[in-house]
Amino acid sequence: QVHLVESGGGLVQAGGSLRLSCAASGRIFAMYTMVWYRQAPGKQRELVAGITNGGNTYYLDSVKGRFTISIIHAENTGYLQMNNLKPEDTAVYYCNYGSGFQRPPLGSWGQGTQVTVSY
Repeated sequence: QVHLVESGGGLVQAGGSLRLSCAASGRIFAMYTMVWYRQAPGKQRELVAGITNGGNTYYLDSVKGRFTISIIHAENTGYLQMNNLKPEDTAVYYCNYGSGFQRPPLGSWGQGTQVTVSY
């Protein structure tokens, strides 16, 4: 079973930046689409960004132009660079993998990493 560990969250002021990391226990991202989800308090988990093993990307409309998803396959690690953060980006962020952007992820959900953006 593949294990995914998210890190890099924190408290930042609006307009700031954070870089989230997703470390995988195997070369799962070379075979599947990597995705980042987030869940804000009282809201459903939503897909934020995804990248296929061929490099095609998807972004939620509200993060386009601010977030960038990437993978370093040699490290089995995925990243989510988040710039110009807004208070509405506050959420727990989770990574996962699957067979497509809009298909249910295949992996187990980890603990996620908390992102808090203050005004």
